[in-house]
Formats: sequence, structure tokens, C-alpha cells
Amino acid sequence: MSLRLSTVILPVRRWHEGGRERWRRAEELGFHTAYTYDHLSWRSFRDGPWFGALPTLTAAAAVTDRIRLGTLVTSPNFRHPVTLAKELITLDDVSNGRITLGIGAGGNGFDAGTLRRADEAPWTPRERADHFAEFLPLLDRLLTEDAVTHEGEHYAAYEARTVPGCVQRPRLPFAVAATGPRGLRLAAHHGQAWVTTGDPKTSETGTPDESLEAIRGQVDRLGTACTEIGRDTAELDKILLTGFTPDRPLESFDAFVEFAGKHAALGFTEIVLHWPLPGTDFAADEKVFERIATEALAQL
Repeated sequence: MSLRLSTVILPVRRWHEGGRERWRRAEELGFHTAYTYDHLSWRSFRDGPWFGALPTLTAAAAVTDRIRLGTLVTSPNFRHPVTLAKELITLDDVSNGRITLGIGAGGNGFDAGTLRRADEAPWTPRERADHFAEFLPLLDRLLTEDAVTHEGEHYAAYEARTVPGCVQRPRLPFAVAATGPRGLRLAAHHGQAWVTTGDPKTSETGTPDESLEAIRGQVDRLGTACTEIGRDTAELDKILLTGFTPDRPLESFDAFVEFAGKHAALGFTEIVLHWPLPGTDFAADEKVFERIATEALAQL
């Protein structure tokens, strides 16, 4: 499978003050998918503008025709499977079947505890994994069955109706973000794609070569998880969300081509670049970014 390029557009611009144009430009540049982050707030953007992911994607669907759209990533931190399923079916309909759901267990960021009382501690990594292990299979059912009843440890649904279902059949694709054993098994069972940002241990103090080897290990463990259930790992797209490894792929056109070639050799089928945003951790030369979008794949 050939390598594809996609982008993340952070939801920080008002729609009529540059937001709409970013999504149209992403389609013009030929990106495979334009994603946005599904958070209530995020990192250094906590006290600034930050808009909702699914309304933003709905608006983007209305002003584009070809580009796929998606989240990177949705999590149980502030979502419920029943309401999420209804919104995703609607979004898939509005976009005429162009939605990919990036989904994972979530982290412990600013918005992880927003829906909890002040005296409640955020979920531990184990608790997040437990919620995700129930959330993902239930969401899978909700998007493929007309009516679902479920009584679990963390979630309940009683005759939840999701008619008429997704435009994409049997449902819209899941891109499952995971690096641990439980998450990789969920990706193997339910994913049409797997997502990684690399190894956090190498993100700040590691070298690009160390990062590459750590990611190679993740790919190998995904393969093991697939083998355990008799699934060919080649069936899953492998998505690398950049910006969290020691590499600097947007530093220059040649730097990206080298970076992309090394990761494509590991089996990645999609590389996602943050749309440059001045004055943030994602600042980059927009001319270099656009050249990468339009010319880099021809060099690989």
C-alpha cells in the first residue's frame, strides 16, 4: 500500500475568521485526511480559543467534497458511546461517508477530569484502559446494529436506536490509538487502522534513531496482537501522528522525505502533519509544509 499524507487542523480559529479556509485548503493541497483533536481544551491552548471537534468536522464536511475527515483522537474522558454513535452517524451522513474515527483510551490532560467533581481524582491509566475496553466494543455494536441494550461496569444502553446506521458499511472506520498490550489487542479486534505518536520515553531526550527503534517495537507488538486472533496485520492501516518524536520532519522538504522514507519502511501507510500554527509548538514554515503536501510523495 502506498504512503498517504494527512494533516491535523487544530480547532483554534473562528470558522469565519480563517477556520473554514484551512479545511478547504487542505483539500486543495491533496491531503488524504484532515483531522482535528477531540478535546475540551488541550495543553498550552487551555486558556485560548478551542472549538468542538464534531461540530467543526460537520462544518468542514459542508465546505469540502473529497477529503476524508476525522478525529485524532476521541476518548471516553468526556464521551458516552450512545450519544457519540448518534453524532457519528449524523456526521458520516453529512459528509457522505468520509469520516474516520480516531479513538483511544485518552490521557490525563486538562480536560480529562472536567466532568468530575473537584474532590474526585482523574482516572488512573488502568481505569482509562478499563473504560476504553468496554467503550470501544459497545461503540462498534452501536454503529452496526439497529438497537443495542448493554449493561456493563461503566456504560449502559437500553434499546439504543442508531437507525439508519453509517453511510460507510458496516460502519465508519476506527483508527485505534494504542501502544500497550490491551490497547493493541483492541486495535487488532476492532480497528481498520492503528495510530501511534511514537514512544513518549524518546520524545524529549531520545534521538531520532532511538525513536525509530521504539516505533519498530510497537509495530512488531501490533503484529503479535493480530497474529493471536488470526488477523493479517497488513489489513490495518498504520498511522503515524508526527510532532511528538525527536525528529523535525517539517524543518525542510528533504528532512521530511528522509523521515517519511524511514517510517514507511516500518510499514506505515499514513503520516499526519500538524498544520503550522505560529507562536506554538507547531510553528513551521507554511511554504515548506505546502511543498511537502504537494511534492513529497513523488520522492518516495
